[in-house]
Amino acid sequence: MTTIHPVILCGGGGTRLWPKSRLHIPKPFQVLTGESTLFEQALARVSGPDFAKPIVIAGKPHVDFILKQAGRRGVDELIVEPEAKNTAPAIALAAARLDPQTIMLVCPSDHYIADVEAFHSAIGNAVSLAEAGWLVTMGINPTAPETGFGYIERGEELGTGAFRVERFVEKPDRSTAHSFLKRGTFSWNSGIFVFRAGDFLQELSTHRPEMAKAIGVSVAEGSLTSTCFHPAATPFAAIAGESIDYAVMENAKKVAVVPVSMGWSDIGNWQALHDAQVKDESGNASNGQSELVDCENVFTMSDGPRVSAVGLKDVVIVVDGGEVLVLSTASAQKVGQLKGAKGQ
Repeated sequence: MTTIHPVILCGGGGTRLWPKSRLHIPKPFQVLTGESTLFEQALARVSGPDFAKPIVIAGKPHVDFILKQAGRRGVDELIVEPEAKNTAPAIALAAARLDPQTIMLVCPSDHYIADVEAFHSAIGNAVSLAEAGWLVTMGINPTAPETGFGYIERGEELGTGAFRVERFVEKPDRSTAHSFLKRGTFSWNSGIFVFRAGDFLQELSTHRPEMAKAIGVSVAEGSLTSTCFHPAATPFAAIAGESIDYAVMENAKKVAVVPVSMGWSDIGNWQALHDAQVKDESGNASNGQSELVDCENVFTMSDGPRVSAVGLKDVVIVVDGGEVLVLSTASAQKVGQLKGAKGQ
């Protein structure tokens, strides 16, 4: 199998997981599922003979977390962004540091994947397409009419387990999401990509030439210290931040999707984290000391104090760092609106 070069993106504040996730220690570096952090899990999923050591992209405040949690696995290179500019520039930095023929596997650092074997199988399908010049995105087979995810519509079949992308759809309303689920030709957009470094940079040059030029200058004028590469700050600052979906994937001609069921979650809010937990027969889950009586679909997390709840349904209770959060699961997307979450 072709050697794959993982690129792990560490960005975002995880405000919808406040108060557990904060700017000084955001969710990738926290133990939220299992016994290791989400970042450590991301590293473990892309280790082995088929993978090169990963490139990790992050801001300066998180360098120490990354180097410590990478441990003996280590990283090929840690690219320290001068400032956050969204995913397209971040991925372009990594692509510009690699040989153009290198197969890149771009993964967020803060996702949960239960079925790693299915993940690796989907990567194999994606690599075959990437070697033929396709930009490939992993599509998650939807299990509910989620409105918090982008969707990908499948077009013609390109081979076993792969399809041309017909269109990308931004977060739909619930009625539209229901129709997507019923039609069965849509996947959730996972934010996981496979392509050759040179193909990605060529598409970026075609559709966002100013960004591509600024990335080239920033890399050419950057500096390497130990395992950390520092892109030049001045040309990077001139970039208009944009996601890979808007800048490249929605504009390129050869874009494919590999749909997969792998127990995936972006752990984007407290309901998503609850969904990724082992639950009792009433749908309850706890991380920390708790006592739940006559409760259904309740999730508690505490960094010390005991949480006791009676007669609750569809509720999340979090105690962390002197802060207490209580919310209905239906309001999970709104936590980022709290003053505490904004101030971190």
